[in-house]
Amino acid sequence: MDGQVSFFERETPQPLAARLRPATLDDIVGQRHLIGPGKILRRIIESDGVSSMIFWGPPGVGKTTLAHVIARTTKSSFIEFSAVTSGIREIRAVMQKAEQNRALGERTIVFVDEIHRFNKAQQDAFLPFVEKGSIVLIGATTENPSFEVNSALLSRCRVFVLKGLTEEDILELLRRALKRPEGLGGQDIDIGDEALLMIARFANGDARTALSILEMAVLNGDFDGERTSVTPETVEQCTQRKSLMYDRNGEEHYNIISALHKSMRNSDPDAAVYWLARMLEAGEDPLYVARRVTRFASEDVGLADPRALQIAVAAYQACHYIGMPECTVHLTEAVVYLSLAPKSNAMETAYMAAKQDALKQLSEPVPLNIRNGVTQLMRNEGYGKGYQYAHDTAEKLTDMQCLPDSLEGREYYVPTDQGVEAKFGERLKQIKAWKAARRVNHDLT
Repeated sequence: MDGQVSFFERETPQPLAARLRPATLDDIVGQRHLIGPGKILRRIIESDGVSSMIFWGPPGVGKTTLAHVIARTTKSSFIEFSAVTSGIREIRAVMQKAEQNRALGERTIVFVDEIHRFNKAQQDAFLPFVEKGSIVLIGATTENPSFEVNSALLSRCRVFVLKGLTEEDILELLRRALKRPEGLGGQDIDIGDEALLMIARFANGDARTALSILEMAVLNGDFDGERTSVTPETVEQCTQRKSLMYDRNGEEHYNIISALHKSMRNSDPDAAVYWLARMLEAGEDPLYVARRVTRFASEDVGLADPRALQIAVAAYQACHYIGMPECTVHLTEAVVYLSLAPKSNAMETAYMAAKQDALKQLSEPVPLNIRNGVTQLMRNEGYGKGYQYAHDTAEKLTDMQCLPDSLEGREYYVPTDQGVEAKFGERLKQIKAWKAARRVNHDLT
C-alpha cells in the first residue's frame, strides 16, 4: 500500500470558473468603468490606498475576484470569510487577529462575501474596528446596500457598483477559456460561434454561469478520437430551462413588482402582463402579486372606476382558492383591466395630505357635536350637542362642521375628471355649494 493514493486522497479537479479566476486587474473581463485605465478603483488598488468599501452587483460579475486581486497586490494581511457560515464568535476572532496585526504596524483587510446575510448585531461588530482603523472592510453583496447594510457601517464604506457583463464580455471570457492551458486549452474542442453566443445569452451577464455551462457542454459533447464537438443542440440540452433573473427576497423582486405597477399606471397591458409572467414563472407567490394589484386598484384607479377594487379583490380570492398555475388567468384579467381602466390617484393624495395634518396636530380635539354622549356626564359636558342627523333632512345633508376648528375648510379629496370620478366630482361640488349656501343663510339670520 506504500506510495499508493487512496480514492479519497485524490485531488478533485477545480471547476473551470475557479481555474480561470483572474490574478491581476488586466485579467478581469468587464467593469471597465471601475478598473479601466485611469479609473478610480484601479488607481486605489494600484496605489495601495484601499479603504473600506462595498462591492454591489449581480452574481458572477467579479466581486470576489476583485477582492482576491486586492489580496495579491496590497501590502496588507488579508482575511476572507463568508457571512453564510460565520457568526459573532468568528468575527471577534478576526478582529482580535486584526488588533494584533495593527500593534505590529500591519494593516488587515477583511473581505466579507454576502455581507447582506449578516444581521444588524453581526454588522455592528465590525463598526468600532472600521472606525478606529483596525481593519479595512470589503463587503460583497448582490442586494442594495442601502437596505441591507447598516447605515452607520455604510457611511464609512465607499460603494462601488459592478455591472452585469455584456454578451461581448462573456464571449471574450469563453474564448479565453477555450485557449488557455489552465482552462480547456489542452483539449481539441470544436465549438462554433452560434453555440458560444447561446451560452453568452443564457448566462445573462454572469461569468460563473457561462463558464459552468461551457464546461458542462464540453463534457456532454460528441467525442471522436481526440476531438470533442459541441453543437448548439448540445448547449440547448445543457440549458433545458432558463433560470429567470428574479430573487424573491432581493432587489430584483422589488424592481419587477415596480415594473408591473408602473406599466399598469402607464396603461400598458402588454408590458404589465410580461412583468406579471416574469414574477409568476420565477416562483413568486401569486398572493403577493394579488395584494400589490389590490393596492394599485385604489392607489392609481380609485373612484375613476370603483369596479377596479372589486375585480382586484376577486382575483386575490381566486388565487387563494385555486393557486398556481390555474390562477395566472385571474391575475392576468385583473392586470389587464387595471391597465385599461381610467386613472386617478385622488385616494392616495387625499390620504397623504390628511396624514400630514394628522401628524402635525395629533392632539386636536374632536368637535363636541360629533362626539358620542353615551353617559349623562358626557352629555352634561356637551358631547353630542348640536349634532345633526343627516337622514332626518330631505336632502340627506347638513351643514354641520366635522373637522376640528383649526382645520375648518381644508380639502383633502380632490376628484379628477377621469372616468366615473368625474360624476363624484360633480356630486361633491353640489354638496359643497349646498353647505356653503346654508352657512350663508345661517350667518344672515
